[in-house]
Amino acid sequence: MKALITGITGQDGSYLAEYLLDLGYEVYGIVRRVASENEKHRWWRILNIIDKVKLIPASLENYGSIFKAVKEVMPDECYHLAAQSFVSWSFEDEFSTLQTNILGTSYVLQAIKELCPNCKVYFAASSEMFGKAEEIPQKETTPFHPRSPYGISKVAGYYLTQNYREAYNLFATAGILYNHESPRRGFEFVTRKISSTVAKIKLGFEKKLKLGNIGAMRDWGDAREYVKVMHKMLQMDKPEDFLIATGETHSVKEFCEIAFDVVGLKWENYVEIDDKLFRPSDVDLLIGDPSKAKKILGWEYNKSFKELVEDMVLSDLNYFKNI
Repeated sequence: MKALITGITGQDGSYLAEYLLDLGYEVYGIVRRVASENEKHRWWRILNIIDKVKLIPASLENYGSIFKAVKEVMPDECYHLAAQSFVSWSFEDEFSTLQTNILGTSYVLQAIKELCPNCKVYFAASSEMFGKAEEIPQKETTPFHPRSPYGISKVAGYYLTQNYREAYNLFATAGILYNHESPRRGFEFVTRKISSTVAKIKLGFEKKLKLGNIGAMRDWGDAREYVKVMHKMLQMDKPEDFLIATGETHSVKEFCEIAFDVVGLKWENYVEIDDKLFRPSDVDLLIGDPSKAKKILGWEYNKSFKELVEDMVLSDLNYFKNI
């Protein structure tokens, strides 16, 4: 079995690649050409498997390069994870977010349809599609009300995936994944910003942690568990969309409290609220109902929120002690 992963150098892509390799897959990954300019920096998440995967340079903004990559691999499964995924940046650069996330998804689906229509496709949707949600918790049937250009782009990608499934009979499925973290999370995301800054404060490298809306509530899970369900979704006889979440919600403030507690510090002494870090329009509360995935896929999530936060902080402590 051959699997093609867009976004293989990211958090989810790297864990998914490792998981598929363990299952005996041939794994191919699409990477931007800029990612090859500084391999150690750009590919740090996949350095441990770099000799086991084949990387193909291509751009989500160029259909020709995506077509060529798909033609070279002719995959049995395609996991489309690549995107401009940082919500705050999507407000600052709306055009690039929409172009990359919407056109990129269209290009991947079109290339698969033209070259290998029997390939199964996974699209990485997002809880940000719900935005100002009409119901709590959210389910697969909850109407979308995105509150950011990123959320809007993911709604478009979701409906593109659905359209290719219905119009062309493509095995195309969307995973509506809620926030999922790990020690490989990008430093720009609030969870990794907290865990890394807490580690640096403990080690004397920083004095303060600046945050925006610490009252924001999210359903946070472990990325290492979430990538497994991506694979499960493509083993179905018929394509269906699934919502993947823990079913619990926690605030940014709670994340801070646990993170500082790991290193024996009081969060109130180090956290500063910076008005510039608030989004123009934010999502106050997201919590998912994963009952469909539990019933049909047999998926269970067992890691606690506290364990996840502790894991990230301890990993960052070790990282900054050794640089």
